[in-house]
Amino acid sequence: MENNRILVVADDPKVAAAIDQGLRENQFIPEIAKDGRRGLEMAMSRNYGLVILEVDLPEISGYDICKAIRNDDGYTPVIMLADNGSIDHKITGFETGADDYVLKPFDFRELLARIRVFLKRRNDKPNTDSQLLRISDLVMNIETKSVTRAGKQLELTAKEFALLEFMIKHKGKVLSKKEIAEAVWGITFETGTNVIEVYINFLRKKMDKGFETKLIHTKPGMGYVLKANIG
Repeated sequence: MENNRILVVADDPKVAAAIDQGLRENQFIPEIAKDGRRGLEMAMSRNYGLVILEVDLPEISGYDICKAIRNDDGYTPVIMLADNGSIDHKITGFETGADDYVLKPFDFRELLARIRVFLKRRNDKPNTDSQLLRISDLVMNIETKSVTRAGKQLELTAKEFALLEFMIKHKGKVLSKKEIAEAVWGITFETGTNVIEVYINFLRKKMDKGFETKLIHTKPGMGYVLKANIG
């Protein structure tokens, strides 16, 4: 059940182990990320009922992950775990979109009570997942015609959006130029045109440049494939 799946991003092994055990004992399905980069990838590529974030994380902070989640999704509850309980730190947490700010050390029973409250509230929110297409940390919203990668808004033209939508709906499949031309441009592909290569390059510059994980891959003599090449 998706609502019972909880992402826990924590580099403190004792905290991660305690939360993992407590959640499992209460029929939740925890998924653990030990650093900010992995946590962001998981948050952007999968659907969770709730996210628990340590503030201080290697590579990417909990604040930045929370911002990315909020840019993509306005209703998944986020609980932050922090060592610092100053007003300034709490305000920063709430301004980045956190629903709650819990100080360590904490009693798991209190954390569990908060989790249940937020999950109950989420049940009353409209489900917009059917409008979202995802691959790795890239999210496309069909309804709002917006695309984000790692929380960063990508500015696409209408044709770039249509091309990416076709590719993401067929992610993992090698798409020939003929298939792309017919689906996106509604034309019979002519071998003398390079319009597809041009638009693939446009997308690469906007969604792959500057990111370690490349999503668009060329299969020489066959076409293009959209897949996460993590590793």
